[in-house]
Amino acid sequence: MDQDPQRLSFPTFPDPVRQSVLFNYNLFSASLNYFAGLSKYTTDFTIPGLISSGYFRSVEEEKLLTSSPFDSLLAYLKLLDFNLGLINRSIFGNLEAINSFLRLETAPFITAWYGTFFQIPGKDLPAFIQRQARLMEQVAQVYPQTIEQIAPEFGFHFESGEHHLMAETDRFYLYRITPSNKGVTIRKDGKPVLIIPPYVLGANILGFLPGEGKSYAHNFANQGIPTYIRVLKDINRSVPLQLMTGEDDAKDTAIFCDVVRKAHGQPVTLNGYCQGGFNALCDLLTGKLDGLVDAFITCVAPMDGTRSQGLAAFLNDLPTRFNNLAYGMKRLPSGNKVADGQLMGWVYKIKSIEHESPLSAFYRDLIMFARQKGDVLTVGKTAAALNYWLNNERFDLPLEITKMSFASYNHPITSDGILPLKLFG
Repeated sequence: MDQDPQRLSFPTFPDPVRQSVLFNYNLFSASLNYFAGLSKYTTDFTIPGLISSGYFRSVEEEKLLTSSPFDSLLAYLKLLDFNLGLINRSIFGNLEAINSFLRLETAPFITAWYGTFFQIPGKDLPAFIQRQARLMEQVAQVYPQTIEQIAPEFGFHFESGEHHLMAETDRFYLYRITPSNKGVTIRKDGKPVLIIPPYVLGANILGFLPGEGKSYAHNFANQGIPTYIRVLKDINRSVPLQLMTGEDDAKDTAIFCDVVRKAHGQPVTLNGYCQGGFNALCDLLTGKLDGLVDAFITCVAPMDGTRSQGLAAFLNDLPTRFNNLAYGMKRLPSGNKVADGQLMGWVYKIKSIEHESPLSAFYRDLIMFARQKGDVLTVGKTAAALNYWLNNERFDLPLEITKMSFASYNHPITSDGILPLKLFG
C-alpha cells in the first residue's frame, strides 16, 4: 500500500483491467483518506468541547441549587438560542467551504470527462481521481506529519542552551536572545528591549522560524539590539505561578527590567505582544517600572477588549449567566484553580465557527493544496509552523491574570482613561 499506484505492475492483466484496478485503488484511497482526515479534524475540535461540558456540568450543579427555577429556565432558553445561532453560522460556513472547493474542482472534472470521451491520456477521469487521492492523502496523512516534523525549527528551544538565562523568579525566566544570523554581535551599549509575550499563546510564536528569518524576537537581536524575553515557567510545577496576581506580574517585570538596565547602563524599552502588551501597560501604570523603563512598544495588544469585533461581540451575545470564568476553570493536583488554556483556544474557534468548524477547516486545508499546480504537492514551512503552534502552544493561565483580561473584554476603559481593574489597591 506504500507504493505509488503508477508503479504498480500487473503483468498478467490486460491494460484495461490494469487501468480499472488503478482507478478503483485511487477511488478507495481518496475515500478512505477523506473520512480519516475529516474524523481527525472533528476529533481535534470535539475534545475541548467535551472538556468544556465537564466544567459546565460542575458549575451548573451548584448554580441550579442556588438559582430560582425560572431564572435557570430563562438562562437555558437564551443559551439554546445562542447555540442555534452558532449552528446556523456553522452550517452556512460549511456550505461555503464545500462550495469553494467544488468551484475550484468543477473545471478539472469537466475537462476529465472531456478527456475520457476523446481518450486524452493524463487528462481523463482516472487522472482526475488520482489527483483527488493525492489531495486527500496530503491533508489526512502528509500534512499532519509535516506539522509535527517542523517542531525542531519552531520557537526558541531554550533547553538547548543557545539563549543565555539571565535571571529568574518563582514565576518567570529571563533569557537573552542570541542572533540567528551568524556574525552579528550584540552591542553592549545598545538600547535594550524586553519582550513580554502573551500568557495563553506562549513565547514561541515570537521565535516563529528563526532559520527562515521569520522571528519577531530574532529580528531585534539580528540588528545587534540587546534583546530579552520573559518566559513563563511550567504552571503545572510552579505553585507561585498558579497563584500569581497582577501585582506579582508588575514586581517580577521590575526585577527583570532592573537586571537588563544594569547590564546595559540605560533604561529598558518594554515591548508587550498581544496579551503581554496589556499586562505590560498595567505594570507601567502601577509606577513599579519608573526609572527602569523609558519606552513602550505594543503589538496587537487588546488595551480595551470591548473594542474587539470578534471576542467581545461573542461575549456580549453569550447569556450573562454563562459569561463567567468559572466555566473555564480547572483544578490542578495542587488544588489550585487555573484557566484552561486549551479551552481558551477553543473559545476562539467557537467565536469564528463559520471558518473553524471541522468541515470548514478541513476544506480550507484541502483548497490550499488543490490550488497547487502539478503532480507534486508541497507543504510550506510557514503553514506547518503556524499549525504546529495552533495545535500545541496553548498554556493554562493563572486565575488572577485571567481575570484581568476578562475585565478588559467586558468593561471598557472610561472616557477619562481609567482601566476596569486595580493593582496595589
